[in-house]
Amino acid sequence: MAKEIINTPNAPAPIGPYNQAIMTGNMLFISGQIALKPGTTELVNADLIEETHQVMQNLKSILAAASMDFNQVVKTTIFLSDMDLFGQVNEIYGKYFEGEFPARETVAVKGLPKNVNVEISMIAAK
Repeated sequence: MAKEIINTPNAPAPIGPYNQAIMTGNMLFISGQIALKPGTTELVNADLIEETHQVMQNLKSILAAASMDFNQVVKTTIFLSDMDLFGQVNEIYGKYFEGEFPARETVAVKGLPKNVNVEISMIAAK
């Protein structure tokens, strides 16, 4: 099956050997996004609210580069530095979806890239 690399300057450039997203068939697989400001190596994380919004904006930009939006997301994975952050992240995350929510898991991990508090990956379908 053919795959198409999706990269946009409107989301942070990968900081390792991966792409922002891969489209194969009608499925889009988005790599985990953290609160990096697009075009820089600057974190947008003055507080958890700002950090979570930046992660969601980065995901939104990648979806748009594939001519998709949050309504087409079928699965997400949220990684947190501490499960005590769940309530705040969950509230912000939920505001980006209209109607039905995708399937999801949320896990607390020992560490995340650049010591951020939240990283989110997504799978979307056309």
